[in-house]
Amino acid sequence: MTPFERSLREGFSLLHRRGGADPMPALREAAFARFAELGLPTTESEDWKYTSLAALAEMGFGPAEAKSDIGEELLRGLWTPPADGFIQVVFVDGHHRPELSSPAWSSGGSFIGSLRAALAQNRDLVARELARHADFRRDALTALNTAFIEDGAFIHLPAGAAPQSPIHLLFLSTASRGPTLSHPRNLIVAGRGSQAMVVETYAGPPEATYLTNAVTEVVLDEGARLDHYKVQQESERAFHIALLQVSHGRDSRFTSHSLALGAALARNDVRALFAAEGSECTLNGLYMADGKQHLDNRTLIDHKSPRCTSRELYKGVLDGHSRGVFSGRVLVREDAQKTDARQINKNLLLSEGAVVDTKPQLEIFADDVKCAHGAAVGKLDEDALFYLRSRGLGRESAKSLLTYAFASEMVDLIPLAPLRTRVRELVTSRLPDRESLREAA
Repeated sequence: MTPFERSLREGFSLLHRRGGADPMPALREAAFARFAELGLPTTESEDWKYTSLAALAEMGFGPAEAKSDIGEELLRGLWTPPADGFIQVVFVDGHHRPELSSPAWSSGGSFIGSLRAALAQNRDLVARELARHADFRRDALTALNTAFIEDGAFIHLPAGAAPQSPIHLLFLSTASRGPTLSHPRNLIVAGRGSQAMVVETYAGPPEATYLTNAVTEVVLDEGARLDHYKVQQESERAFHIALLQVSHGRDSRFTSHSLALGAALARNDVRALFAAEGSECTLNGLYMADGKQHLDNRTLIDHKSPRCTSRELYKGVLDGHSRGVFSGRVLVREDAQKTDARQINKNLLLSEGAVVDTKPQLEIFADDVKCAHGAAVGKLDEDALFYLRSRGLGRESAKSLLTYAFASEMVDLIPLAPLRTRVRELVTSRLPDRESLREAA
């Protein structure tokens, strides 16, 4: 038994002992048993071919404290609020912190707040969808998250609901008492014709060692629309593993904007299922790594139904001895006629030691479709560098300007202005000549 597995068994035993009013004991037991069967994935699995969790297996993690200390100064240092007017739900080490959050938002049948609170107030509403879409039977890390569900965000929007304010889910990790493990579980249920903007942010202090194992389930009813944003800026010593599972109802729209900057090792898994016809899904992503960071992005768009459209654009910027991974799969099933799907991955290598593995995939079993995919890996254009230097820029300034031009396409795709400004700042901060770029931006 590895140190990681031992710490999990101890943590699950502790959770079991204190769970007298546990609303989901059978689900927990089934999920933990499934994780024990599957074990941590290895590189022998095709899904994990390019990402090894061997270092994680040799570490032990304690359960996160429900009342970890975090002052306002540290909070400001970890994250800069995008603007007033956001509905904010804050979690520290996996536990909801009402004193740092907006009041639980409930109006006309809507609910925006803590999953734990929602389970206590209306268990049936949550139970109808929780763990029905992210399948723990086929995925070990999802099984682990399901076994340790304690808290997370719950957003329920009834038919026609459309909150005017963006919803910000902020997950902070402190690891104040040594390496810790948290399992945020988020559930977003959007009723017929509803609309919302949701931002997920994950962050932690620079030197903290911890594992975030997050799962977000999104359920879209007919005509629902959700714009989803994720900003991952975890500690440089952290591990971040996350699944975003989306189930599309008829004529629904889902747009994802993902920014991955932090963590020693991160895996971002996005899966979308077109369960009914006429739906649209757009996945945009930017990942920037340096040092020895390892950032893995895996996507699956399952065209199960006809007349659905998907667009996917992921870009990577790799420096130092970092490694990036993009594995994108578009599956077009036999009944999914009139599918329109496009997928592209572009990568920029800034050093000789940087590596990227890119694997775009199309699997088509229908004949009346429009599908395309592609991938590119390259370096900075020497002619462009020479031109900029001939105009008086230093080499580092020229490199930074060209790198920013490559990455800024993804930043400009973000329609939420306050977040776009924040993401631009984060992207600029990763470049060598950041000060001159800030002035230019």
